[in-house]
Amino acid sequence: MNKKIKLANLVSVAGIPLVLAVSGCQIKNGTADDSSTNTLFVVTNSPGNGTNSNSADNSQNNARDRNGVNQTPIDQGNSSADIQLTQQIRKLVVNGTNNFSVAAQNIKIITQNGQVTLRGPVENDSEKTSIDALAKSAAGENNVTDQLEVKTNP
Repeated sequence: MNKKIKLANLVSVAGIPLVLAVSGCQIKNGTADDSSTNTLFVVTNSPGNGTNSNSADNSQNNARDRNGVNQTPIDQGNSSADIQLTQQIRKLVVNGTNNFSVAAQNIKIITQNGQVTLRGPVENDSEKTSIDALAKSAAGENNVTDQLEVKTNP
C-alpha cells in the first residue's frame, strides 16, 4: 500500500506543536513509503503576521521591553529582601480574598533594591487599583511603579 503524506498539509492546533507517529511509513521526496517501521513527525507553527484577530503577536510589547528603561522579570533583584518582598506581594495577589482573574494573578512583580514594578494585563480597573494598593501596603507608598494594563476586548 502506497500512502502519500504532504508535510505542508500537517498543521498545529492553537500554536501547540502537533506530534504524529506514523507506523510503517517513511518519507521520501515528500511522500510516504510504507517500507519502514516507525517515523515520528513534529510539526510546529510558523510565526503569524499578526493579522489574525486571535494572533498572539506581541512584537510591540517585546520592542518596548528591550529598550532598557522598563523593568522585566530578568531585572528581579537577588537579595533576600527583594525576593521576600516579591513573594509577599505574589501571595497577596494569588491567595487573597479578592478573587482576581487568572490574568491578574499572573502579572509580573519585579523587585529591585526595594522598588517594586508591577507589569502585565488585568481584566479591569478594579483589579488594577486593588493590586496596586496591595503592593503599596507591602512595599510602601513610594516604592511601587504601577505599569499594569487593563485588557481591552476587540
